[in-house]
Formats: sequence, structure tokens, C-alpha cells
Amino acid sequence: MGVSTSSPETGHGKDGIAVVTVDFPPVNALPVDGWFALADAVRGAGRDPEVRCVVLTAEGRGFNAGVDIKEIQAQGPSALVGANRGCYEAFSAVYDCEVPVVAAVQGFCLGGGVGLVGNADAIVASEDATFGLPELDRGALGAATHLARLVPQHLMRALYFTSRTATAAELHAHGSVWRVVPRSELLEAALELAREIAAKDGELLRLAKAAINGIDPVDVHRSYRFEQGFTFEASTAGVADRIRDRFGKEGR
Repeated sequence: MGVSTSSPETGHGKDGIAVVTVDFPPVNALPVDGWFALADAVRGAGRDPEVRCVVLTAEGRGFNAGVDIKEIQAQGPSALVGANRGCYEAFSAVYDCEVPVVAAVQGFCLGGGVGLVGNADAIVASEDATFGLPELDRGALGAATHLARLVPQHLMRALYFTSRTATAAELHAHGSVWRVVPRSELLEAALELAREIAAKDGELLRLAKAAINGIDPVDVHRSYRFEQGFTFEASTAGVADRIRDRFGKEGR
């Protein structure tokens, strides 16, 4: 349980690929410490001079179910602030990773999961993967910044306001998912892409990543931080608690 870093080949860094794996049963809803651990792992992998590509993956039924709402319910404002900061650090770590990041997504990818993959450089998904932001049903706001990197603007808004999800096939049609494969082939498909990337010169890859980030039309750091302010406002106004108290009840 937790976050681990490994190499798909014998010997660390042999093929230039680092695999960062998230495992927080039962649904990969990350506690505050988990988000910071994920950020540290991705940053550490990117700083390794032997690594030229990072694969971000997860164990279990789904890739990521967002923040641990039960932790926030139990600990209150301190956990909310911690989750906000942790998500910001994890999303930033993926975006700012010195080398390209390939996300391997299976099952559900919700809330914070969209924040992670929306900031990744490429996405490989299993046929059963679904992507969405159930934030309005969870008393939170945020990650529209990242969903907007996966789907067109009006679809992003419709998905956000309804809390509906989009399938891997739909995202592939929009060009944001590289490949859709059976779940049993997911990791190998992600590694296949990672190997192609890692075959490039490591120094030039780092320059290319910095260059591409520099021409992004939206500052993802500022944009997401702006969204987080409204999450905090909803919390202080009591709206978030009212909605979170219904979490797990009434068929939600």
C-alpha cells in the first residue's frame, strides 16, 4: 500500500523508464499524505539522470478515485487544506516532471485522477476506463483545468455540471488518449510508448519537455489554484459539508 517506484527491466534505469505505481485500496482515493508521496515519487523519478520517461500507473479496480472524502469528514478544514495542497503538488509534479510522463489508466479515473492524467504527456487507457469530475456531487470544485486538456470546452462544461463521465474510446476520438487496449495489455502498451520515448537522447528530451510546457496556452498551476479558491469558499460557506454529508447515502 502506498506509492512505489520501480524499473520494468532488471537494474534500475537500464531502459530509461521509471514506473511509479499508486496503491491505496480499495479504490485509490488518496489521503493527504498519499498525494504528497506521489508528488515526491514523480519528481524523484524525473530528476534521475538515467530516467528518460516515467510511467504513472495504479493497482486495483481503478486508476484513481480522487481525494479521501472520509478523511476530510473526520478531520475537517485541516484535511481539506491538506488535500488541496497535496493535489496541487501531485498535479504539478506530473506537469513539471523533467521527462515525459505516460499515464496508464484502468477503470475509473475521477476527480484528482483527471488532474493527474490531464497534466500527463500521454495517456494509454484500458477499454473499461472512464474519466470524470464528480466534484459537484462531493462538495468540491476543481480540475476543470485538467479536464479541459482532455475534451473540447463545451463538452468539458457539460461533463463538469452533470458529473457524467467520458469513456476511453470517446477521449481517444478527441485525440487525448493515445491508445485504448484490453486491461490485460494496459501496462505493456504504456511501456511500449515509454520505450519509444526513452530511446531519444535524455538531455534533448528534457529540453523538449521544458519547451512544450513553455508554449502551453493556459498556465495550469495558476488556473487550478484559482479553482481551489472556490473549493475553500464552498467549505467556509457550509455548502461543501452539506453535500459531503450525503456522500455514501441516497445511492450516491
